[in-house]
Amino acid sequence: MGKLLGYFVRGLVLLAPLGVTLALLWWIFTNVDGWLGRLVDVPRGAGFVVTITLITLVGFLGSSFLTRSAVSAFERALARLPFVRLVYGSTKDLLNAFVGEKRRFDKPVLMSFMPGAPKLIGFVTQESLGHLGLHDQIAVYCPHSYAWSGQIYVVPAAQVTALDVNSADAMAFAVSGGVSALLPSAQSTGEYSALEK
Repeated sequence: MGKLLGYFVRGLVLLAPLGVTLALLWWIFTNVDGWLGRLVDVPRGAGFVVTITLITLVGFLGSSFLTRSAVSAFERALARLPFVRLVYGSTKDLLNAFVGEKRRFDKPVLMSFMPGAPKLIGFVTQESLGHLGLHDQIAVYCPHSYAWSGQIYVVPAAQVTALDVNSADAMAFAVSGGVSALLPSAQSTGEYSALEK
């Protein structure tokens, strides 16, 4: 009976991540497919292809100089609307932090509040806070494990140690609560040295 239970648990460990991944992909597909279907009658599946194509086309057009100036003018107009500015600006900054040209989660670090204290894995998001009068401070974002949230800390640069690891691996390690493995060759490279003085 113990062997059967062991096989069941092993099967669960193998199938559950696949099932969750497929369910998430199906949810994304059906939702994106339905966006265009709300405006016009399109066959199932075609809405997904057309939506992805339109997003790619907008990205292509947004790369040209003429379109960039039009987008800048549009964003300046949105900046005059208090609530819209907050939602639009926050969403744009969040997307840029993960997938945009100005990625923010690409500098993994170890942070300690004092010698001998437990360390946190985080990502430097601001290398200089001089505009706030905090000249020797940096901003470090520490994601919470098993959640889409985190905490931002403002600490002296001397309390932060750069990690010589892939930033995606460091994020997976932090979000998984340390269950995902960092590369065995990962080693700290000393005090964080990119602080802008």
